Amino acid sequence: MYRERALKVVMVLVGLLFVAAIYPVVMSLWHPSPSDDTGDTMMMSLYFTLGVSLLVAARNPSAHRSLFAFAAWSSFAHAIVMTILGFHIPSEKVGFLIGSAVLVVIGAALLALAPPKQSVQQVSPSTA
Repeated sequence: MYRERALKVVMVLVGLLFVAAIYPVVMSLWHPSPSDDTGDTMMMSLYFTLGVSLLVAARNPSAHRSLFAFAAWSSFAHAIVMTILGFHIPSEKVGFLIGSAVLVVIGAALLALAPPKQSVQQVSPSTA
């Protein structure tokens, strides 16, 4: 009971954090400038979509195990890339490392709280 409630809280918080990514996307599209990084805008649109999906999935976490796995492992992958870039771009190192740490915490929380895999019961045609 506690684990599922904690998972729902984490899902809603992470979902809201990711949904907030719509603001920089809209601002970048509304007032484009040559200095905008289009890759960041595209990445934020994906995080927005993932945030909406997490908010919807928070209603029934056990039915959305694969979404948790995707959110967690994609957060880890993004953190690895940001960490490596932080060492290649010294002026962005602190921001990249902080962002990486946040993504690792998000991924770890989602994996730690993910609902257990449900056993699949075989239903024979004669009992259906």
